[in-house]
Amino acid sequence: MRVHVVSDVHGNARDLARAGDGADALVCLGDLVLFLDYADHSRGIFPDLFGAENADRLVELRTARRFEEARAFGAELWGTIESDRAAAIERAVRKQYAELFAVFPTPTYATYGNVDIPGLWSEYAEEGTTVLDGERVEIGGLVFGFVGGGLRTPMRTPYEIGDEEYAAKIEAIGEVDVLCTHIPPEVPELVYDTVARRFERGSKALLEAIHRTRPRYSLFGHVHQPLVRRMRVGATECVNVGHFASAGRPWALEW
Repeated sequence: MRVHVVSDVHGNARDLARAGDGADALVCLGDLVLFLDYADHSRGIFPDLFGAENADRLVELRTARRFEEARAFGAELWGTIESDRAAAIERAVRKQYAELFAVFPTPTYATYGNVDIPGLWSEYAEEGTTVLDGERVEIGGLVFGFVGGGLRTPMRTPYEIGDEEYAAKIEAIGEVDVLCTHIPPEVPELVYDTVARRFERGSKALLEAIHRTRPRYSLFGHVHQPLVRRMRVGATECVNVGHFASAGRPWALEW
C-alpha cells in the first residue's frame, strides 16, 4: 500500500494534479489557499488586490513580528477599495478552491489548514474526496485520524481555534495508526522555522496524545522550513511532510 501526503499546497494546482500519481490514495493536510507567497510577493490574493510593493511591505512588517502595524497597514489598504473585504476574499478563495479541488485524485482524504475556510469545502469537495476533522478513517488496513486547523496566534488566520477545542478533537479520534494534523506537536525542533526565524505554534495536546496512544506516525505540515523535518518521539515517527507549494512533491508512506 502506498499513500502520498501533502501539506501547505498554497495554490500549487499544477503539481497537485500529479501528487497522487503512483499512489493508492492521497492525504492532504490543508492550507490550500494562497493569500501571500512569502518567497514571491507577486503571487496570492493580497498582491492581486494591492500590488507587489504593498505585499513587500506587509511581509516586512510580519517578518519583524510587528503584527499590529501589519494589521493597520492592511486596514488602510482595504479602505482604498470599494468592495467589501470579506466578500472580496471569499471570491478569491472560491476561485482557488474550484481549481484545486478539481485536481484531487480519487481517493483523497483531506483536512483543513489554518488559512483555509472550512465552510466552503463542502461546496467544492467532489465525489472521491473525503473531508475529515476530528474523525477517523481506515486506509489499507491502517486507521488514520485527522485533526485540522491551527491554534490562535497574532496572525489571526481564518481557521485558528482555542487550545481546548483543539484538544477535544485530538481526544475524539482516540488511538490510531497514523495521526494526521496540519500543525506539529509542540516540540521545539519541529515548530521552529529557520527562515522566518521564529517558533510557530504547535500543539501540546497533540504531543500528549502521541506519548499516550503511541501511533506509528504523526504527519503534519505548517512549518515551511523546519529545523528538523523528522524525529522520533517515543514510539512515534513524527514527520513534517514538506512545503508542497515550493517543493511540488508529496511525501510517501508505504506499508
